[in-house]
Amino acid sequence: MSRELTAELASWRPDAVVFDCDGLLIDTEPCWTVAETELFARRGMGFGPAEKAFVIGKSVPAAAELLTEVFDEQGTADAIAKELLGLVEEVVGRQAEAMAGAAELVELVKAKVPVAVASNSPRGLLDAALRRGGLTDALPVSVAADEVPAAKPAPDMYLAACQALGVPPERCLAFEDSMTGLLSARAAGLRIVGIPTLAHVELTADVVFGSLLDDRLRSWIDSW
Repeated sequence: MSRELTAELASWRPDAVVFDCDGLLIDTEPCWTVAETELFARRGMGFGPAEKAFVIGKSVPAAAELLTEVFDEQGTADAIAKELLGLVEEVVGRQAEAMAGAAELVELVKAKVPVAVASNSPRGLLDAALRRGGLTDALPVSVAADEVPAAKPAPDMYLAACQALGVPPERCLAFEDSMTGLLSARAAGLRIVGIPTLAHVELTADVVFGSLLDDRLRSWIDSW
């Protein structure tokens, strides 16, 4: 799936770039799936594609609130969030890896414009993912979900990242892999590159590439 680079966008140069993390730079989705599968298994429930689509891209508090209904455990959102985070941090610290081409792409962009990362994960998990993927030094400016009033899809996270970079949102470009993140970036006023995690999900980004390794994406960045 791809949404072609328009002539107008091809000639546009951002003044900064803000990357999502999970599923875009770091392949944490398998880690989340392992943790979520365990979370469901502890309650005697299976975890498949339908359940995954239900929680992917959401902040931990938002997912936990929804899971109180799924588990019929009303009023326990905080406990579910804590349980899930504990499971995820353990798996991420053990097996998360950078997405193919992520380190090279970040360095390519960083040579052109300032960069930041805005993640729907809380600070501890974001740091663990960047550390495991070897991207901590490459992305010193970062915003986590527990550092803003509202996580994605609210615009707060992208607005905070743009402010930290000192660049107006309309001059920033976001890289996102989910509709939740895309809605956040769009609400904040950024232009968006979509790199879908789930092949069957159509991202209504300004331009969509199949992966971070796409030669057209690299050529566009080279032209900045």
